[in-house]
Amino acid sequence: MRKFLAILVCKLGRFVGKLVGKGSSMPGKAALKLCPDILRRIQLPQHIIAVTGSNGKTSTVEMIAAILRADGRTVVYNAEGANQTEGVTTALLTHATLGGKVRADVLLIESDERYAARSFRYFQPTEFVVTNLYRDQLTRNGHPEWVYDAILPAIHEDTALILNADDPLSSCFGRGRAHVKWFGLDRCPSDTDVPTGMYHDGAYCPVCKAPMTYAYVHFDHIGAYRCTQCGHARPATDYTATSLDLEEGRLTIDGDVDIHLAFRSIYNVYNILAAYAACRECGVAPGTAAGVINDYVLKNGRMQAFRLGSHHGVLLTSKHENSIAYNTNLRYIRSVKDPCTVLVIVDAVSRKYFTSETSWLWDIDFDLLDCPQVRRVVLAGRYCNDLAMRFSFTALPQERWSVQPDIRAAAADLASNGDEEVFVVTCFSDRDKLLDLPAVQKEAL
Repeated sequence: MRKFLAILVCKLGRFVGKLVGKGSSMPGKAALKLCPDILRRIQLPQHIIAVTGSNGKTSTVEMIAAILRADGRTVVYNAEGANQTEGVTTALLTHATLGGKVRADVLLIESDERYAARSFRYFQPTEFVVTNLYRDQLTRNGHPEWVYDAILPAIHEDTALILNADDPLSSCFGRGRAHVKWFGLDRCPSDTDVPTGMYHDGAYCPVCKAPMTYAYVHFDHIGAYRCTQCGHARPATDYTATSLDLEEGRLTIDGDVDIHLAFRSIYNVYNILAAYAACRECGVAPGTAAGVINDYVLKNGRMQAFRLGSHHGVLLTSKHENSIAYNTNLRYIRSVKDPCTVLVIVDAVSRKYFTSETSWLWDIDFDLLDCPQVRRVVLAGRYCNDLAMRFSFTALPQERWSVQPDIRAAAADLASNGDEEVFVVTCFSDRDKLLDLPAVQKEAL
């Protein structure tokens, strides 16, 4: 009876939530109150794929769902991105019968790193994708190694792991395990010889703490690493980006699967590799996966084209308090060749933890904007002065950046001056503060 009531309440709550534009977590929370072990009591599909990690979860899940559906599978997943236990419960019960059977061929779950152990307490994924582990929302997550310890109890012995071979920390999940598939990127033209960025979390081995060396680095501390003492090293990959030309937007997987990139970012390459590997492990043919990925435009709103006055613009959304997400978008701007203006907006710090903690701004490599094509940078939002202090320690001459606290005024100033490309770098909480302005017209990418 409790199971039936929990499912009914969740379905009703989700129905009402859709009417008011909310309700991706609260129905699941109510169901768990009525029946705390509801996730044990429902009948799940034979195939369950979990995706977690600091960056790229939503994008990877979105691509996996699109590929599996193109292969004829019925897929249920938490499409709204509610990835904590309550959101996962909402997704499952919404797609279950009143008797408790989830109607799908594949259950695909995006899971918050910290809540994975709770979400998978009563059932276990057949495949578990870990995209990466980076510095992320330090107020709640602390150090990446703490997050690693939080995920570890969620990984069951019989679960097949799909891991990023190029990440020295998340690759540790595969140590001593038999069922592991690796994805990674071979050396490419944009690589460096040493780690880049404002900090170096890959300087020491996550296993024995001895110094690490690198044969090449793709970005920050991601690349071909090897511990000088215990031998922890980048493993051989099962799914490999064997060729990458970001300038032309071309990616080759395993030497013969050609992909055209809609978003020319090395960050996007890793999301593609993770999705490709997961789907291949589910029996999807290479051609089917490639056909979906080619020119795939993400629907999660991370990129949005717009027009402002005579300017064509692209808004690049970065994850809150996540320096590598910001660095990825700054590298994308640095790769363009035409003159541009960059608007950086920090009007909210965290969606969940109402602090004014801005130390993470110092982890972002804003020196990436010190390039000829970036003609000027405008700093806007409530924390524009924190940004200004951070920029005063970059190599950008002060005459190339300015402060405009009011987002509307910053947009009006841009609209009335020039016609160069405009890039906006901000987070999810602040993106619509620009896009909803009357002067801004959204466009298709």
